[in-house]
Amino acid sequence: MEMAGPSSAFPNRRRELLLYFVLAYALSWAVEIPLGLSMRGVISAHLPQPIHYLASFGPFFSAVIVTLATRGWRGAAGLFRGLAKWRVGRSYMLFAVGGPLVLFALAYLANRLAKGEWTDLGLLGRVDYLPPIGVLPALVLWLLTFGLGEETGWRAFALPRLQAGRSAFSSSIILGLIWAGWHAPAFFYRDTYIAMGWPGPLMMVFSVIVASLICTWLYNGTRGSLLIVVFFHGLFDFLSVSSAGGDFAPIIMSAPIVFWAVRLVHVHGKANLAPVEKQIV
Repeated sequence: MEMAGPSSAFPNRRRELLLYFVLAYALSWAVEIPLGLSMRGVISAHLPQPIHYLASFGPFFSAVIVTLATRGWRGAAGLFRGLAKWRVGRSYMLFAVGGPLVLFALAYLANRLAKGEWTDLGLLGRVDYLPPIGVLPALVLWLLTFGLGEETGWRAFALPRLQAGRSAFSSSIILGLIWAGWHAPAFFYRDTYIAMGWPGPLMMVFSVIVASLICTWLYNGTRGSLLIVVFFHGLFDFLSVSSAGGDFAPIIMSAPIVFWAVRLVHVHGKANLAPVEKQIV
């Protein structure tokens, strides 16, 4: 991601961000709201439940459309430049890929020690609204949807524009709140969200803000590696929501991430949330 100062040839970042957020919500909710109404029987139309996964591409297509409209094909191509940034610091690679795997393994072991039996790792191949598809296809699905589909918008597009006039910390909080709001329709049709009851939305806001801080650190620290945040987001979600991790997976996988987010602010400061300059465009 190229660095650009306030005197950039593209000064109207506020307009770009407004267009992006409105379109991201509109595209995703155009899938989720009718789906939720259908699943609750409010409307008679029967919509196939797997279209739920299409909603994750709202941020992706919004970023592409807005960038094409405001910066042309070269700008749109720049959104994906970070997918080629795989040569990053070892610590970032270990955190993004090794971190979720280690935490899942700890949760898996804790369940064995507490209940005297191993959970079925084959459960990793089961995802919402689809028949069992196998572990590898399920992981690919998560990486493409909740990884690439979301992160192309939230991090590759929105974050560098927010950071152009704000600290990385403030940008992460703003983006986290908008990102959390984007999930709202899911509370009306996804069983796991509904099961959380009234604390659910508050838990969502907190967890997404924490994730926003972590992803900002990964993105800024790797100087704009979209690949790293895609892998972290997709892999962490894939492992943390699966029943294969047992009953202890949510807390064992989430608590260290919260601790790490707090540590980032303390160690690196609010300006960049990383040991290098924040990414702006």
